[in-house]
Amino acid sequence: MTDYKYEKLTDKIFVCASTEHRFGTDAFLLADFSQYRQKDKVCDLGTGCGIIPLIMQKKLPPEIIYAIDIQEGAIEQLKAGIEKSQVTGIVPICADMKELWENAPFGRLDLVTCNPPYKAVNTGFESAITAQKIARHEIMCNIDDVCRCAGKLLKFGGRLCICNRPERLADVICAMRNNGIEPKRIRFVSKNPESAPWLFLIEGKKGSKPFMQIEPQLYIRNENGFSDELQRIYSTGKE
Repeated sequence: MTDYKYEKLTDKIFVCASTEHRFGTDAFLLADFSQYRQKDKVCDLGTGCGIIPLIMQKKLPPEIIYAIDIQEGAIEQLKAGIEKSQVTGIVPICADMKELWENAPFGRLDLVTCNPPYKAVNTGFESAITAQKIARHEIMCNIDDVCRCAGKLLKFGGRLCICNRPERLADVICAMRNNGIEPKRIRFVSKNPESAPWLFLIEGKKGSKPFMQIEPQLYIRNENGFSDELQRIYSTGKE
């Protein structure tokens, strides 16, 4: 790959991005929404260039993060980011989430994150680049596959955090419940107070009872540019 570019998260943490595997604002929002803890054992499904595991390295990182992607190119980029950042605790794994991998930690994880393909297969504009098709459309996996995989990996009370487009909300809630994960917390994201949401962030808990908390809406911009909350989310994690 000749178009690798290292994006700086902090003075020490770098993400290796390319035209095939890159990242956007939604990864930062999801990492923040997940409320990961230092004691957590985590898995990031469809990790791509590893942006979410690397964001989690900025401050008090989880005990271990399994970073899974079916595409070898994505895992190579993650490894490059890990090497340049000199971080430990991220385990890159090239595997199909529908099959997982040998010795996977079934029933032992505290948190699973996933920024899944937003579009159902054969809908919307499909990129000519295969890697981008896989990232944007449900070609290799769908939301039910994500929730089924999370259900296998999470311990009782473990959490699954996902982001997706508002038009997929019913699909996500149904997939969670079909796999024993109860939606517990949701937050919508808008460009500003005048705009309809373009994203939602949702947390489900394995084996939990029904009750969902609706959190205050997150706005990306204000009259001065980026909102204070988005600037906090983008920050390096320093006090």
